[in-house]
Amino acid sequence: QVQLVESGGGLVQAGGSLRLSCVTSGRTFSYYDMGWFRQSPGQEREFVAAIVWNSNTAYYAGSVKGRFTISRDSAKNTVYLQMNSLKPEETAVYYCAARQGSTLPLDLSTSFNYWGQGTQVTVSS
Repeated sequence: QVQLVESGGGLVQAGGSLRLSCVTSGRTFSYYDMGWFRQSPGQEREFVAAIVWNSNTAYYAGSVKGRFTISRDSAKNTVYLQMNSLKPEETAVYYCAARQGSTLPLDLSTSFNYWGQGTQVTVSS
């Protein structure tokens, strides 16, 4: 079993930055693909970014490419999401997710087995 705990959400003005953290425990962190998703009220859960376990290759949704950066620190069992130039429409609950042994597309939320409780990000205009 893998436990994920997000932190770092909050209120920020449009154009501002936040860094989300997700600490994992329970299994070998290095073997897991890690992803960030977000969900606004009444909306589907949306892919934001992911990082592959064996290459550290990062993938991004087109809407965040160039502004968000996903990274991982295996020594700390932590994955980060640095978010810059935030927009009001990016207000959502941001979720960290983990999966192992899947070859399904990384932007497919159902391919992730483990989820954190989410952290609220509010971007004011």
